[in-house]
Amino acid sequence: MDIEMLFKALCGIVVVIMMIYYFRRQKKLLSFIIGAFTGGAALFIVNKYGSLFGAHIPLNLFNILGSVILGVPFVVFIVIMNFL
Repeated sequence: MDIEMLFKALCGIVVVIMMIYYFRRQKKLLSFIIGAFTGGAALFIVNKYGSLFGAHIPLNLFNILGSVILGVPFVVFIVIMNFL
């Protein structure tokens, strides 16, 4: 297995975990909106200023959807994977 396939499989598992988390919350929609906003903001900040510390993350469909669904942990994971 290569790193990219492992990464996508791990992201799929985390998406399932996050969906279970969102469905168990009392305020489902508010929780999702806050997570989506913070994830999108983190992705934008890393895209804009990440080159200062060597982590340029492009804005593509996979990164945008991942950061909106999974939030800030996805962006942190992308940055870590960028350094490997």
